[in-house]
Amino acid sequence: MHKIMAKIYVVNSQSRADVKVCVVTSESRADLCYAEVSSESRAKGDALWYFTKSESQATIKIYWVTSESQADIKVYKVESESRAKWKKSNTWVSRLG
Repeated sequence: MHKIMAKIYVVNSQSRADVKVCVVTSESRADLCYAEVSSESRAKGDALWYFTKSESQATIKIYWVTSESQADIKVYKVESESRAKWKKSNTWVSRLG
């Protein structure tokens, strides 16, 4: 069985991205609360993100946008892995890993 893990690669061109992501300033405005993990083996599901430097190793390519209206997903970074989860319904649920 394929293990779902969010291995994130940040692209510098919107046209190369799978999804556009905006960081919001409050948890209540987020679709997804994510926690950044330090190793690929700790990446899990949609909410525990490992940022990879290798595009070919990524499960999803994101492009950071500054406008919430341009974003496919609005995210809020949390420090605790237990708080990392989807907060609102979104078409990207279970598709980041």
